[in-house]
Amino acid sequence: MSSTIAPAPSHDDRAGTLAALAASAATVDGGVLDDVELASWLEEQRRSQPQQVERVPFAELKGWRFDQLTGDLRHASGRFFSVHGLRVSSDFGPVSQWEQPIINQSEIGILGIAVRDFDGIPHLLMQAKSEPGNLNGMQLSPTVQATKSNYLQVHGGSAVKYLDCFRSPEPGAVIADVLQSEQGSWFLRKRNRNMIVRVGAEVEAGEDFAWLTLRQVNMLLRQDNVVNMDARTVLSCLPDWRTDAIGVGGSLHSDAEVRSWITRRRAEHEVNVVPIPLSETKGWRRDAHTVSHVRGLHFSVVAVDVVSGRREVAAWSQPLIEPHGTGLAVLFVHRIDGVPHVLLRARAEAGFLSVVELGPTVQCTTENYAHLPSESWPPYLEEARARTGTAVYDVLLSEEGGRFLNAESRYVIIEVEDDIQPVSDEFRWISLSQIDELLRYSHHVNVQARTLITALRSL
Repeated sequence: MSSTIAPAPSHDDRAGTLAALAASAATVDGGVLDDVELASWLEEQRRSQPQQVERVPFAELKGWRFDQLTGDLRHASGRFFSVHGLRVSSDFGPVSQWEQPIINQSEIGILGIAVRDFDGIPHLLMQAKSEPGNLNGMQLSPTVQATKSNYLQVHGGSAVKYLDCFRSPEPGAVIADVLQSEQGSWFLRKRNRNMIVRVGAEVEAGEDFAWLTLRQVNMLLRQDNVVNMDARTVLSCLPDWRTDAIGVGGSLHSDAEVRSWITRRRAEHEVNVVPIPLSETKGWRRDAHTVSHVRGLHFSVVAVDVVSGRREVAAWSQPLIEPHGTGLAVLFVHRIDGVPHVLLRARAEAGFLSVVELGPTVQCTTENYAHLPSESWPPYLEEARARTGTAVYDVLLSEEGGRFLNAESRYVIIEVEDDIQPVSDEFRWISLSQIDELLRYSHHVNVQARTLITALRSL
C-alpha cells in the first residue's frame, strides 16, 4: 500500500484559517445554538449529570492498593497512574531541597477539539463532562479528553466518542497537534497530545455535546468554573486570529534571543529529581484517609468513590490530589512601541520534562508562603495584589478534575501602563506573536500560562 505525506499548510491556508477563526470569534447571529439556547443546554446538562463523590478511607479504594515494599499507591492493572515519592534539589525558589508525593502518569493521552463549518463559520464541538474533582460537577471539556488507558478501555467501560477523528484524521485536517505538559508540581513529566482537527458534515453532536462558535466559548471563559483545564490548554494551541490585538510592529527581543534565553535557563538551572518510595518521603505522613504534609501545607492525597451515570464507567474509585489553598496566576500585559507583550517567567518545576517552561508573571499558592519572610515571596506578588483592582480578567477556574479535588486557581490579567523592568534573568517581555509561535511546539509554555493566553484572547 502506498502512502502520501500531506503537504505543509501554505501561507494562504494559514491566512484562511485565521480569517475563519476571526469570523467565528465575531459571529453574534447564525450559530448552531444562540446564546439563550446555549445557556439552556448548559443548565440541562448540569441537571442531567448528577455525580456523587464520597471521600473514603484508602482501604475502601476498589482496584487500588499501597505497595507493601514501597508504600506507592498503584492501580491493580498497572495502568492509569501511580503516586510515589520524589526527592528534589533545585536552585529555583526559596527552598533548595524537599521531598513530596507526585503523580506518575507516563501514558500520553489525547485532548482534542473537533472543528466543523456551519454556513462557513467554524464551530467547536465541546462536551459537557462531569469530573470527580470539579467544584461544581459538570464543566465544558474538549471533544475528546482521554488517557491511553481510557481509550484502550482498560477500565472495561464504553468506547470514547469521536476518538477516530484524532487518531486517524483526514489529510490536511489538522490545525494543531502538539505535546504539552501539565502541572509540574503535581505530575512527573506528564504530557498530553493537544489536537485541533477539522471534520466534515458526517460528524454530528451526540448526547452531552454541542457545536459552539469561538465567540461563545470565549464568553464562557469569562465565567467562573465553566470551561475546564483541558479545554483551555487545547484552545491555547489555536493560531491567534486577532491581528489587530497582536500588533504589526516588532518584538522587544528577537526570536533568536528568546530561544537563546529559554535554552540558557534550561542549561543553567539545577533541578535534580529522584523517585523514592512514598513510605520514605520525609515531611509527609499517611493515615487511614490522607497522605499529607506534616505542617498542613501544599496538598494531600485522598481517596474517593464516584458514581456518575454519563461516563464510560458508571462507578469507580480513585485517589485525588487535594490542594491546600487557592492558586494564583497573574499575567502582566504591556504595550511596547504599540505592540502587546506579556511578562513571562522561566520556571523550573520538579515534574517538567525540559527543566524549564515559561509561566505567568506570578504563579503560586499564597498559603504556602505565609510562613516565609516577604523577601522569599515570588517576585511581583505584592505588585500584582496591589493592581488587581484594575484587572481586565479576574476569573476562578478549576484545574484538572480527573486528578485534583476542588483545585481552583484565580487567573488574573493586568494591563500595566508603566514600564516594568524584569527583576532578574528569569523574566522576559515576550510579544503575543512570539507566544503564538512558541505554542506550536512542545514544552515551552506551561499549563497556567496557556490558560492565561487563552483568556487573553477571549477579551
